[in-house]
Amino acid sequence: MPSLPRKPDRDPRSAPAHGTTRRDVLRFGAAGAVVAPALVACGSAANPDAYVRQQDYDDPRRGGRLRIGIAGGSAADSIDAHIAVDNTDIARVFNLYDTLCAFGTDYAIEMALAESIEPNAEATVWTVVLREGVKFHDGRDITAADVAFSLRRITDPDDPKTGAAGFATLDRDGIEAVDERTVKVPFTEATVNLLDVLAEYYSGIVPQDYDPAAPVGSGPFKYQDFTAGVRSLFTRFDEYWREGEPFVDELEIINFPDDTARVNALLGGQVEAISQLPHSQVKVVDAYDHLAVLESESGQWLPFTMRVDSEPFDDVRVRQAFRLIVDRQQMIDQALSGYGSIGNDLYARFDPAYADDLPQREQDIEEAKRLLAEAGHGDGLEVELVTGPINAGVVEAAQVFAEQAKAAGVTVNLRRVTSEEFYGDNYLKWDFAQDFWGTRNYVSQAAQGSLPDAPFNETHWADEEWIDLVKEAQATVDDDERAELLHSAQEIEYERGGYIVWGFTTVIDGYNANVKGFEPSVTGHPLTGYRFRGVWFETK
Repeated sequence: MPSLPRKPDRDPRSAPAHGTTRRDVLRFGAAGAVVAPALVACGSAANPDAYVRQQDYDDPRRGGRLRIGIAGGSAADSIDAHIAVDNTDIARVFNLYDTLCAFGTDYAIEMALAESIEPNAEATVWTVVLREGVKFHDGRDITAADVAFSLRRITDPDDPKTGAAGFATLDRDGIEAVDERTVKVPFTEATVNLLDVLAEYYSGIVPQDYDPAAPVGSGPFKYQDFTAGVRSLFTRFDEYWREGEPFVDELEIINFPDDTARVNALLGGQVEAISQLPHSQVKVVDAYDHLAVLESESGQWLPFTMRVDSEPFDDVRVRQAFRLIVDRQQMIDQALSGYGSIGNDLYARFDPAYADDLPQREQDIEEAKRLLAEAGHGDGLEVELVTGPINAGVVEAAQVFAEQAKAAGVTVNLRRVTSEEFYGDNYLKWDFAQDFWGTRNYVSQAAQGSLPDAPFNETHWADEEWIDLVKEAQATVDDDERAELLHSAQEIEYERGGYIVWGFTTVIDGYNANVKGFEPSVTGHPLTGYRFRGVWFETK
Protein backbone atom coordinates (compact mmCIF):
# COMPACT_ATOMS: atom_id res chain seq x y z
CA MET A 1 0.00 0.00 0.00
CA PRO A 2 1.30 3.50 -0.74
CA SER A 3 2.31 4.50 2.78
CA LEU A 4 5.01 6.87 1.74
CA PRO A 5 4.26 10.24 0.17
CA ARG A 6 4.87 10.51 -3.54
CA LYS A 7 5.49 13.52 -5.69
CA PRO A 8 2.46 14.36 -7.83
CA ASP A 9 2.82 14.51 -11.59
CA ARG A 10 1.24 17.94 -11.49
CA ASP A 11 0.09 20.38 -8.87
CA PRO A 12 -3.55 19.52 -8.14
CA ARG A 13 -4.21 23.20 -7.53
CA SER A 14 -3.14 24.19 -11.02
CA ALA A 15 -6.23 23.18 -12.95
CA PRO A 16 -9.88 22.40 -12.37
CA ALA A 17 -10.41 18.83 -11.25
CA HIS A 18 -13.29 18.21 -13.66
CA GLY A 19 -12.07 15.93 -16.40
CA THR A 20 -9.26 14.38 -14.40
CA THR A 21 -9.33 10.67 -13.86
CA ARG A 22 -9.79 8.74 -10.66
CA ARG A 23 -6.18 7.65 -10.96
CA ASP A 24 -5.12 11.31 -11.08
CA VAL A 25 -7.03 12.15 -7.96
CA LEU A 26 -5.77 9.11 -6.13
CA ARG A 27 -2.27 10.15 -7.03
CA PHE A 28 -2.83 13.65 -5.72
CA GLY A 29 -4.39 12.22 -2.60
CA ALA A 30 -1.25 10.24 -1.93
CA ALA A 31 1.01 13.22 -2.45
CA GLY A 32 2.07 15.50 0.33
CA ALA A 33 3.37 15.23 3.84
CA VAL A 34 1.35 12.75 5.85
CA VAL A 35 -1.20 10.25 4.68
CA ALA A 36 -2.76 8.40 7.62
CA PRO A 37 -2.73 5.75 8.84
CA ALA A 38 0.86 5.19 7.83
CA LEU A 39 2.77 5.26 11.11
CA VAL A 40 6.06 5.89 9.36
CA ALA A 41 4.75 9.21 8.13
CA CYS A 42 3.35 10.55 11.39
CA GLY A 43 3.90 13.99 12.82
CA SER A 44 7.60 13.65 13.37
CA ALA A 45 8.11 13.81 9.60
CA ALA A 46 6.19 17.05 9.23
CA ASN A 47 7.82 20.45 9.38
CA PRO A 48 5.44 22.58 11.44
CA ASP A 49 6.36 25.73 9.56
CA ALA A 50 6.27 24.23 6.08
CA TYR A 51 2.66 25.09 5.52
CA VAL A 52 3.19 28.81 5.98
CA ARG A 53 6.13 28.93 3.66
CA GLN A 54 4.35 26.97 0.95
CA GLN A 55 1.61 29.54 0.49
CA ASP A 56 1.79 31.36 -2.81
CA TYR A 57 -0.53 34.28 -2.47
CA ASP A 58 -0.65 36.77 -5.28
CA ASP A 59 -0.55 40.08 -3.42
CA PRO A 60 -3.50 39.37 -1.13
CA ARG A 61 -5.35 42.38 0.15
CA ARG A 62 -6.79 42.79 3.58
CA GLY A 63 -10.20 43.94 4.65
CA GLY A 64 -13.84 43.62 3.76
CA ARG A 65 -16.75 41.40 4.76
CA LEU A 66 -16.92 38.06 2.97
CA ARG A 67 -20.52 36.88 2.63
CA ILE A 68 -20.99 33.19 1.90
CA GLY A 69 -24.25 31.42 1.02
CA ILE A 70 -24.20 27.84 2.30
CA ALA A 71 -26.66 25.14 1.25
CA GLY A 72 -28.82 23.73 4.02
CA GLY A 73 -29.29 24.87 7.58
CA SER A 74 -32.27 24.87 9.92
CA ALA A 75 -33.48 25.94 13.35
CA ALA A 76 -31.48 22.98 14.68
CA ASP A 77 -28.21 24.60 13.61
CA SER A 78 -25.39 24.51 16.14
CA ILE A 79 -22.21 26.43 16.75
CA ASP A 80 -20.82 23.84 19.16
CA ALA A 81 -17.33 22.67 18.18
CA HIS A 82 -18.14 18.99 18.51
CA ILE A 83 -21.68 18.32 17.25
CA ALA A 84 -21.78 19.69 13.70
CA VAL A 85 -24.19 17.82 11.41
CA ASP A 86 -25.44 20.00 8.57
CA ASN A 87 -23.34 21.83 5.96
CA THR A 88 -23.81 25.17 7.69
CA ASP A 89 -22.64 23.71 11.01
CA ILE A 90 -19.57 22.28 9.33
CA ALA A 91 -18.75 25.58 7.61
CA ARG A 92 -18.85 27.35 10.96
CA VAL A 93 -16.64 24.92 12.89
CA PHE A 94 -14.01 25.00 10.14
CA ASN A 95 -13.61 28.72 10.73
CA LEU A 96 -14.16 29.07 14.49
CA TYR A 97 -12.01 26.17 15.66
CA ASP A 98 -8.69 24.59 14.78
CA THR A 99 -7.65 20.98 15.11
CA LEU A 100 -4.32 19.44 16.07
CA CYS A 101 -3.77 18.35 12.47
CA ALA A 102 -5.80 18.92 9.32
CA PHE A 103 -6.50 17.63 5.83
CA GLY A 104 -4.98 19.64 3.01
CA THR A 105 -6.78 20.24 -0.25
CA ASP A 106 -5.04 17.12 -1.62
CA TYR A 107 -6.24 15.06 1.39
CA ALA A 108 -2.74 14.79 2.84
CA ILE A 109 -2.61 15.42 6.59
CA GLU A 110 -0.55 18.35 7.83
CA MET A 111 0.15 19.51 11.34
CA ALA A 112 -2.01 22.40 12.58
CA LEU A 113 -2.11 23.35 16.30
CA ALA A 114 0.25 20.46 16.99
CA GLU A 115 3.91 20.62 16.17
CA SER A 116 4.04 16.83 16.16
CA ILE A 117 1.84 13.82 16.88
CA GLU A 118 3.79 10.60 17.32
CA PRO A 119 2.83 7.03 18.32
CA ASN A 120 4.91 4.57 20.28
CA ALA A 121 5.97 1.42 18.45
CA GLU A 122 2.75 -0.38 19.34
CA ALA A 123 0.50 2.61 18.52
CA THR A 124 -1.02 2.34 21.99
CA VAL A 125 0.22 5.73 23.23
CA TRP A 126 0.40 8.87 21.12
CA THR A 127 2.32 11.98 22.14
CA VAL A 128 1.03 15.38 21.04
CA VAL A 129 3.31 18.41 21.22
CA LEU A 130 1.63 21.76 20.68
CA ARG A 131 3.18 24.59 18.74
CA GLU A 132 4.63 27.35 20.85
CA GLY A 133 2.45 30.38 21.37
CA VAL A 134 -0.82 29.22 19.79
CA LYS A 135 -3.72 31.08 21.37
CA PHE A 136 -7.45 31.02 21.88
CA HIS A 137 -9.58 33.92 20.74
CA ASP A 138 -9.58 35.41 24.26
CA GLY A 139 -5.77 35.66 24.22
CA ARG A 140 -4.99 32.70 26.46
CA ASP A 141 -2.35 30.20 25.40
CA ILE A 142 -3.62 26.79 24.28
CA THR A 143 -2.23 24.25 26.74
CA ALA A 144 -1.92 20.51 27.05
CA ALA A 145 -4.71 20.63 29.64
CA ASP A 146 -7.02 22.15 27.02
CA VAL A 147 -6.21 19.30 24.62
CA ALA A 148 -6.97 16.75 27.35
CA PHE A 149 -10.23 18.53 28.16
CA SER A 150 -11.28 18.60 24.49
CA LEU A 151 -10.68 14.87 24.01
CA ARG A 152 -12.59 14.07 27.19
CA ARG A 153 -15.47 16.35 26.13
CA ILE A 154 -15.74 14.62 22.73
CA THR A 155 -15.76 11.18 24.36
CA ASP A 156 -17.95 11.97 27.38
CA PRO A 157 -19.76 8.64 27.96
CA ASP A 158 -22.85 10.47 29.20
CA ASP A 159 -22.91 12.85 26.25
CA PRO A 160 -20.76 11.51 23.40
CA LYS A 161 -20.12 13.98 20.61
CA THR A 162 -19.96 13.42 16.84
CA GLY A 163 -16.40 12.15 16.83
CA ALA A 164 -16.63 9.90 19.91
CA ALA A 165 -16.76 6.63 17.97
CA GLY A 166 -13.39 7.43 16.42
CA PHE A 167 -11.87 7.39 19.92
CA ALA A 168 -13.61 4.16 20.96
CA THR A 169 -10.48 2.67 22.54
CA LEU A 170 -9.27 5.89 24.17
CA ASP A 171 -8.23 5.54 27.82
CA ARG A 172 -9.88 8.79 28.96
CA ASP A 173 -8.64 8.53 32.52
CA GLY A 174 -5.10 7.96 31.34
CA ILE A 175 -4.75 11.15 29.28
CA GLU A 176 -1.82 13.03 30.78
CA ALA A 177 -0.74 16.64 30.35
CA VAL A 178 3.00 16.12 30.74
CA ASP A 179 3.82 19.82 30.57
CA GLU A 180 2.27 22.95 29.08
CA ARG A 181 2.71 21.73 25.50
CA THR A 182 2.89 17.93 25.72
CA VAL A 183 0.01 15.45 26.07
CA LYS A 184 0.17 11.67 26.33
CA VAL A 185 -2.91 10.06 24.78
CA PRO A 186 -3.20 6.34 25.68
CA PHE A 187 -5.48 3.73 24.14
CA THR A 188 -6.56 0.35 25.48
CA GLU A 189 -5.39 -1.26 22.24
CA ALA A 190 -3.38 -0.25 19.20
CA THR A 191 -4.96 2.64 17.28
CA VAL A 192 -3.37 3.36 13.93
CA ASN A 193 -5.75 5.96 12.49
CA LEU A 194 -5.56 8.65 15.16
CA LEU A 195 -4.31 11.29 12.71
CA ASP A 196 -7.41 10.71 10.57
CA VAL A 197 -9.65 11.25 13.58
CA LEU A 198 -7.82 14.30 14.92
CA ALA A 199 -7.89 15.97 11.50
CA GLU A 200 -11.68 15.86 11.28
CA TYR A 201 -13.62 19.10 11.73
CA TYR A 202 -15.40 17.73 14.79
CA SER A 203 -12.13 17.32 16.74
CA GLY A 204 -11.52 21.03 17.41
CA ILE A 205 -9.57 22.11 20.48
CA VAL A 206 -11.50 24.25 22.96
CA PRO A 207 -10.58 25.77 26.35
CA GLN A 208 -11.33 24.03 29.63
CA ASP A 209 -14.12 26.50 30.44
CA TYR A 210 -15.69 26.14 26.98
CA ASP A 211 -19.25 27.44 26.68
CA PRO A 212 -21.02 26.77 23.34
CA ALA A 213 -23.32 29.73 24.03
CA ALA A 214 -20.34 32.10 23.87
CA PRO A 215 -17.86 29.98 21.96
CA VAL A 216 -14.13 30.56 22.21
CA GLY A 217 -11.98 28.72 19.71
CA SER A 218 -8.62 29.07 18.03
CA GLY A 219 -9.70 29.23 14.38
CA PRO A 220 -9.03 32.08 11.97
CA PHE A 221 -12.26 33.87 12.90
CA LYS A 222 -13.84 34.84 16.23
CA TYR A 223 -17.47 34.52 17.21
CA GLN A 224 -19.55 37.67 16.86
CA ASP A 225 -23.17 36.69 16.31
CA PHE A 226 -25.26 33.61 15.49
CA THR A 227 -28.93 33.06 14.70
CA ALA A 228 -29.80 29.41 14.17
CA GLY A 229 -31.28 28.75 10.77
CA VAL A 230 -30.40 32.21 9.47
CA ARG A 231 -26.82 33.46 9.67
CA SER A 232 -23.63 33.78 11.64
CA LEU A 233 -21.04 36.56 11.78
CA PHE A 234 -17.39 36.20 12.68
CA THR A 235 -14.49 38.65 12.86
CA ARG A 236 -10.82 38.25 11.99
CA PHE A 237 -8.61 36.73 14.73
CA ASP A 238 -5.51 38.94 14.65
CA GLU A 239 -3.39 36.49 16.66
CA TYR A 240 -4.11 33.50 14.44
CA TRP A 241 -1.04 31.26 14.23
CA ARG A 242 -0.89 30.90 10.42
CA GLU A 243 1.18 33.87 9.35
CA GLY A 244 -0.79 36.53 7.54
CA GLU A 245 -4.16 34.76 7.65
CA PRO A 246 -7.04 35.42 7.53
CA PHE A 247 -7.32 38.31 5.08
CA VAL A 248 -10.90 39.51 5.35
CA ASP A 249 -12.06 41.45 8.41
CA GLU A 250 -15.44 39.78 8.71
CA LEU A 251 -16.98 36.49 7.62
CA GLU A 252 -20.74 36.16 7.31
CA ILE A 253 -22.21 32.70 6.70
CA ILE A 254 -25.81 32.79 5.50
CA ASN A 255 -28.16 29.80 5.27
CA PHE A 256 -29.77 29.10 1.91
CA PRO A 257 -31.70 25.80 2.00
CA ASP A 258 -33.32 26.65 -1.33
CA ASP A 259 -31.16 26.23 -4.43
CA THR A 260 -32.88 28.97 -6.42
CA ALA A 261 -32.55 31.53 -3.63
CA ARG A 262 -28.89 30.68 -3.21
CA VAL A 263 -28.11 31.10 -6.90
CA ASN A 264 -30.09 34.34 -7.08
CA ALA A 265 -28.15 35.69 -4.12
CA LEU A 266 -24.93 35.15 -6.05
CA LEU A 267 -26.28 36.61 -9.28
CA GLY A 268 -27.73 39.60 -7.41
CA GLY A 269 -24.56 40.33 -5.44
CA GLN A 270 -26.03 39.58 -2.01
CA VAL A 271 -23.18 37.15 -1.38
CA GLU A 272 -19.69 36.78 -2.81
CA ALA A 273 -19.76 32.97 -3.00
CA ILE A 274 -22.16 30.04 -2.70
CA SER A 275 -21.61 26.39 -1.98
CA GLN A 276 -23.05 23.60 -4.10
CA LEU A 277 -24.01 25.43 -7.22
CA PRO A 278 -26.72 23.23 -8.75
CA HIS A 279 -25.19 21.35 -11.63
CA SER A 280 -27.93 22.55 -13.96
CA GLN A 281 -26.92 26.16 -13.23
CA VAL A 282 -23.22 25.90 -14.03
CA LYS A 283 -23.60 27.29 -17.56
CA VAL A 284 -25.79 30.11 -16.29
CA VAL A 285 -23.20 31.30 -13.78
CA ASP A 286 -20.33 30.69 -16.20
CA ALA A 287 -21.93 33.06 -18.68
CA TYR A 288 -21.31 36.07 -16.41
CA ASP A 289 -17.86 37.62 -16.72
CA HIS A 290 -17.85 38.74 -13.09
CA LEU A 291 -18.61 35.25 -11.77
CA ALA A 292 -16.55 32.07 -11.65
CA VAL A 293 -17.16 28.36 -11.09
CA LEU A 294 -15.01 26.21 -8.80
CA GLU A 295 -14.87 22.49 -9.66
CA SER A 296 -13.44 19.98 -7.17
CA GLU A 297 -13.34 16.29 -7.96
CA SER A 298 -13.71 14.70 -4.57
CA GLY A 299 -14.52 11.71 -2.44
CA GLN A 300 -17.96 13.09 -1.62
CA TRP A 301 -20.73 10.51 -2.07
CA LEU A 302 -24.52 10.74 -2.00
CA PRO A 303 -25.73 7.26 -1.03
CA PHE A 304 -29.15 5.73 -0.96
CA THR A 305 -29.55 4.29 2.52
CA MET A 306 -31.47 1.05 3.15
CA ARG A 307 -32.21 0.02 6.74
CA VAL A 308 -30.99 -3.55 7.00
CA ASP A 309 -33.26 -4.19 10.01
CA SER A 310 -36.49 -3.03 8.38
CA GLU A 311 -38.73 -4.55 5.68
CA PRO A 312 -38.20 -5.02 2.82
CA PHE A 313 -34.50 -4.21 3.18
CA ASP A 314 -33.90 -6.74 5.94
CA ASP A 315 -33.73 -9.26 3.08
CA VAL A 316 -30.28 -9.03 1.50
CA ARG A 317 -31.76 -10.07 -1.85
CA VAL A 318 -33.81 -6.86 -1.93
CA ARG A 319 -30.72 -4.79 -1.17
CA GLN A 320 -28.78 -6.56 -3.90
CA ALA A 321 -31.66 -6.08 -6.34
CA PHE A 322 -31.84 -2.34 -5.65
CA ARG A 323 -28.14 -2.01 -6.36
CA LEU A 324 -28.61 -3.79 -9.67
CA ILE A 325 -31.43 -1.43 -10.62
CA VAL A 326 -29.09 1.55 -10.82
CA ASP A 327 -27.68 2.66 -14.16
CA ARG A 328 -24.76 4.50 -12.60
CA GLN A 329 -23.60 6.38 -15.68
CA GLN A 330 -27.13 7.60 -16.31
CA MET A 331 -27.26 8.70 -12.68
CA ILE A 332 -24.05 10.71 -13.10
CA ASP A 333 -25.24 12.20 -16.38
CA GLN A 334 -28.73 13.16 -15.25
CA ALA A 335 -28.49 13.79 -11.49
CA LEU A 336 -25.10 15.48 -11.62
CA SER A 337 -25.07 16.73 -15.22
CA GLY A 338 -21.92 14.69 -15.72
CA TYR A 339 -20.04 16.20 -12.75
CA GLY A 340 -19.01 13.00 -11.03
CA SER A 341 -17.59 9.52 -11.41
CA ILE A 342 -19.13 6.07 -11.05
CA GLY A 343 -19.17 4.35 -7.67
CA ASN A 344 -19.19 0.65 -6.84
CA ASP A 345 -21.16 0.51 -3.56
CA LEU A 346 -17.98 1.28 -1.63
CA TYR A 347 -16.95 4.52 0.05
CA ALA A 348 -13.47 5.80 1.04
CA ARG A 349 -12.19 5.96 -2.54
CA PHE A 350 -8.93 7.65 -1.44
CA ASP A 351 -8.11 5.09 1.24
CA PRO A 352 -4.90 3.29 0.27
CA ALA A 353 -6.77 0.02 0.91
CA TYR A 354 -9.73 0.91 -1.34
CA ALA A 355 -10.95 -2.34 -2.95
CA ASP A 356 -10.83 -1.20 -6.56
CA ASP A 357 -10.34 -4.80 -7.72
CA LEU A 358 -13.95 -5.77 -6.97
CA PRO A 359 -16.05 -6.12 -10.15
CA GLN A 360 -17.77 -2.91 -11.19
CA ARG A 361 -21.46 -3.38 -10.51
CA GLU A 362 -23.60 -2.66 -13.55
CA GLN A 363 -27.34 -2.31 -14.08
CA ASP A 364 -28.90 -5.78 -14.47
CA ILE A 365 -32.68 -5.53 -14.47
CA GLU A 366 -33.32 -9.23 -15.13
CA GLU A 367 -31.14 -10.28 -12.19
CA ALA A 368 -32.83 -7.64 -10.03
CA LYS A 369 -36.22 -9.10 -10.95
CA ARG A 370 -35.02 -12.60 -10.15
CA LEU A 371 -33.75 -11.57 -6.72
CA LEU A 372 -36.95 -9.68 -5.94
CA ALA A 373 -39.03 -12.68 -6.96
CA GLU A 374 -36.95 -14.93 -4.69
CA ALA A 375 -37.58 -12.47 -1.89
CA GLY A 376 -41.34 -12.74 -2.46
CA HIS A 377 -41.83 -9.61 -4.56
CA GLY A 378 -42.40 -11.20 -7.94
CA ASP A 379 -45.61 -9.25 -8.39
CA GLY A 380 -43.90 -5.94 -7.78
CA LEU A 381 -42.73 -3.90 -4.82
CA GLU A 382 -43.72 -0.42 -3.62
CA VAL A 383 -41.40 1.63 -1.38
CA GLU A 384 -41.13 5.20 -0.12
CA LEU A 385 -37.88 7.08 -0.72
CA VAL A 386 -37.28 10.09 1.56
CA THR A 387 -35.35 12.86 -0.16
CA GLY A 388 -34.71 16.55 0.34
CA PRO A 389 -32.42 19.48 -0.56
CA ILE A 390 -29.61 18.37 1.76
CA ASN A 391 -26.92 18.50 -0.91
CA ALA A 392 -26.66 19.31 -4.60
CA GLY A 393 -27.75 16.33 -6.70
CA VAL A 394 -29.65 14.46 -3.98
CA VAL A 395 -33.21 15.19 -5.09
CA GLU A 396 -32.24 14.70 -8.72
CA ALA A 397 -30.73 11.29 -7.90
CA ALA A 398 -33.95 10.24 -6.19
CA GLN A 399 -35.95 11.18 -9.27
CA VAL A 400 -33.62 9.24 -11.57
CA PHE A 401 -33.73 6.16 -9.34
CA ALA A 402 -37.54 6.22 -9.25
CA GLU A 403 -37.58 6.10 -13.04
CA GLN A 404 -34.95 3.37 -13.29
CA ALA A 405 -36.76 1.20 -10.73
CA LYS A 406 -39.89 0.94 -12.87
CA ALA A 407 -38.15 -1.48 -15.23
CA ALA A 408 -37.72 -3.93 -12.33
CA GLY A 409 -41.31 -3.66 -11.23
CA VAL A 410 -40.51 -1.42 -8.28
CA THR A 411 -42.68 1.61 -7.59
CA VAL A 412 -40.76 4.31 -5.74
CA ASN A 413 -42.88 6.99 -4.09
CA LEU A 414 -40.78 10.07 -3.47
CA ARG A 415 -41.37 11.87 -0.19
CA ARG A 416 -39.64 15.24 -0.43
CA VAL A 417 -39.04 16.96 2.91
CA THR A 418 -37.12 20.07 3.96
CA SER A 419 -33.54 19.76 5.14
CA GLU A 420 -34.79 20.63 8.64
CA GLU A 421 -37.26 17.74 8.61
CA PHE A 422 -34.75 15.41 7.00
CA TYR A 423 -32.28 15.91 9.85
CA GLY A 424 -35.02 16.20 12.45
CA ASP A 425 -36.46 13.58 14.78
CA ASN A 426 -36.78 10.93 12.06
CA TYR A 427 -33.21 11.18 10.80
CA LEU A 428 -31.62 7.73 11.15
CA LYS A 429 -35.10 6.18 11.22
CA TRP A 430 -35.99 6.42 7.51
CA ASP A 431 -36.31 2.95 5.92
CA PHE A 432 -35.10 4.19 2.55
CA ALA A 433 -33.51 7.60 2.21
CA GLN A 434 -30.36 9.43 1.13
CA ASP A 435 -27.50 11.37 2.67
CA PHE A 436 -24.23 13.09 1.83
CA TRP A 437 -20.73 12.31 3.09
CA GLY A 438 -17.36 13.94 2.54
CA THR A 439 -14.01 12.29 1.88
CA ARG A 440 -12.79 9.92 4.59
CA ASN A 441 -10.61 6.87 4.91
CA TYR A 442 -12.40 3.60 5.52
CA VAL A 443 -12.04 3.12 9.26
CA SER A 444 -12.90 6.74 10.01
CA GLN A 445 -15.99 6.54 7.83
CA ALA A 446 -17.02 3.29 9.50
CA ALA A 447 -16.75 5.00 12.88
CA GLN A 448 -19.08 7.74 11.68
CA GLY A 449 -21.66 5.80 9.73
CA SER A 450 -21.43 2.01 9.90
CA LEU A 451 -20.22 0.68 13.25
CA PRO A 452 -23.01 0.00 15.79
CA ASP A 453 -21.84 2.88 17.99
CA ALA A 454 -21.43 5.27 15.06
CA PRO A 455 -23.41 8.50 15.57
CA PHE A 456 -24.96 8.29 12.08
CA ASN A 457 -25.51 4.58 11.43
CA GLU A 458 -28.38 5.30 9.04
CA THR A 459 -28.52 1.76 7.58
CA HIS A 460 -28.50 0.16 11.06
CA TRP A 461 -25.65 -2.02 9.86
CA ALA A 462 -24.45 -4.46 12.53
CA ASP A 463 -22.71 -7.32 10.72
CA GLU A 464 -20.61 -9.15 13.33
CA GLU A 465 -18.07 -10.53 10.87
CA TRP A 466 -17.57 -7.08 9.39
CA ILE A 467 -17.28 -5.43 12.81
CA ASP A 468 -14.54 -7.85 13.87
CA LEU A 469 -12.57 -7.14 10.69
CA VAL A 470 -12.78 -3.36 11.05
CA LYS A 471 -11.78 -3.40 14.70
CA GLU A 472 -8.88 -5.75 13.99
CA ALA A 473 -7.75 -3.48 11.15
CA GLN A 474 -7.86 -0.43 13.41
CA ALA A 475 -5.48 -2.20 15.79
CA THR A 476 -3.12 -3.61 13.15
CA VAL A 477 0.11 -1.69 12.73
CA ASP A 478 1.43 -3.55 9.70
CA ASP A 479 0.22 -1.81 6.52
CA ASP A 480 -0.13 -4.95 4.40
CA GLU A 481 -1.96 -6.92 7.07
CA ARG A 482 -4.31 -4.00 7.69
CA ALA A 483 -5.01 -3.64 3.97
CA GLU A 484 -6.01 -7.32 3.74
CA LEU A 485 -8.41 -6.94 6.64
CA LEU A 486 -9.98 -3.82 5.16
CA HIS A 487 -10.33 -5.50 1.80
CA SER A 488 -12.26 -8.35 3.41
CA ALA A 489 -14.47 -5.86 5.23
CA GLN A 490 -15.21 -4.02 1.99
CA GLU A 491 -16.14 -7.28 0.26
CA ILE A 492 -18.78 -7.88 2.94
CA GLU A 493 -20.28 -4.39 2.52
CA TYR A 494 -20.12 -4.77 -1.25
CA GLU A 495 -22.18 -7.98 -1.05
CA ARG A 496 -24.63 -7.32 1.76
CA GLY A 497 -24.30 -3.73 3.01
CA GLY A 498 -27.09 -1.17 3.26
CA TYR A 499 -25.63 1.57 1.05
CA ILE A 500 -26.04 2.16 -2.65
CA VAL A 501 -22.94 4.16 -3.52
CA TRP A 502 -23.66 5.00 -7.12
CA GLY A 503 -21.07 7.71 -7.60
CA PHE A 504 -18.68 10.33 -6.31
CA THR A 505 -19.49 13.94 -6.98
CA THR A 506 -17.48 16.76 -8.40
CA VAL A 507 -18.28 19.53 -5.95
CA ILE A 508 -19.33 22.69 -7.79
CA ASP A 509 -19.35 26.14 -6.18
CA GLY A 510 -19.87 29.62 -7.56
CA TYR A 511 -18.15 32.86 -6.58
CA ASN A 512 -17.51 36.44 -7.61
CA ALA A 513 -14.32 36.72 -9.66
CA ASN A 514 -13.27 39.61 -7.45
CA VAL A 515 -12.71 37.08 -4.67
CA LYS A 516 -9.36 35.30 -4.76
CA GLY A 517 -7.94 32.32 -2.92
CA PHE A 518 -10.41 29.56 -3.72
CA GLU A 519 -8.86 26.40 -5.12
CA PRO A 520 -10.08 22.83 -5.83
CA SER A 521 -10.13 20.45 -2.89
CA VAL A 522 -10.67 16.69 -2.88
CA THR A 523 -11.95 16.72 0.71
CA GLY A 524 -15.58 16.78 -0.39
CA HIS A 525 -16.33 19.97 1.53
CA PRO A 526 -17.32 22.89 -0.72
CA LEU A 527 -15.45 26.13 -1.29
CA THR A 528 -11.92 24.78 -0.70
CA GLY A 529 -13.12 22.85 2.33
CA TYR A 530 -14.67 26.01 3.82
CA ARG A 531 -11.17 27.44 4.30
CA PHE A 532 -12.14 31.08 4.16
CA ARG A 533 -8.95 32.08 5.97
CA GLY A 534 -7.11 32.03 2.63
CA VAL A 535 -9.64 34.14 0.72
CA TRP A 536 -9.37 37.84 -0.07
CA PHE A 537 -10.86 40.58 -2.25
CA GLU A 538 -8.86 41.63 -5.29
CA THR A 539 -10.42 45.08 -5.07
CA LYS A 540 -12.46 46.53 -2.25
